[in-house]
Amino acid sequence: MTTKVYIVYYSMYGHVEKLAEEIKKGAASVEGVEAKLWQVSETLPEEVLGKMSAPPKSDVPIITANELSEADGFVFGFPTRFGMMSAQFKAFFDSTGGLWRTQQLAGKPAGIFYSTGSQGGGQETTALTAITQLVHHGMIFVPIGYTFGAGMFEMEKVKGGSPYGAGTFAGDGSRQPSELELEQAFHQGKHIATIAKKLKGSA
Repeated sequence: MTTKVYIVYYSMYGHVEKLAEEIKKGAASVEGVEAKLWQVSETLPEEVLGKMSAPPKSDVPIITANELSEADGFVFGFPTRFGMMSAQFKAFFDSTGGLWRTQQLAGKPAGIFYSTGSQGGGQETTALTAITQLVHHGMIFVPIGYTFGAGMFEMEKVKGGSPYGAGTFAGDGSRQPSELELEQAFHQGKHIATIAKKLKGSA
């Protein structure tokens, strides 16, 4: 019996996508779990993206709301905009009304990961405010808590993430996720996949 975990994200400059790739590896490392990457649709016109110097999107497939019902668990990722999820990801959640009416996502585990520009830029508020989306669908929010161990207490190096989920700091855009941040992302994927598998097995 295969457990399907969907890693669904929006990434403008690639930081969230790098975390997503590691989360997928972590989820796929759990026996019996099939992990798949999905992007959500862009809502900004090409002209605006050009002015923002946004690189072209990768070839990761774009998900539609109804495809969410096929998964047994999720990890949702997005950059922060003023301390909350980006409008692109909120627009995607806004398109899930049909799933909400039929409660097709209720009882499914979901985690959250994110990227902010700075340490005070919303690493926790972004996750905290995103939980409302999960709550209305009846999904089970799965934080990583302190299961990442010593990596949660790193103080010598700059490290994104929190008990809510994996995270990274983009700075002015030039900073890429560090090795420790990528390790935390891998751990989150493995952690959520393990829980999704247990839940499916006991259903």
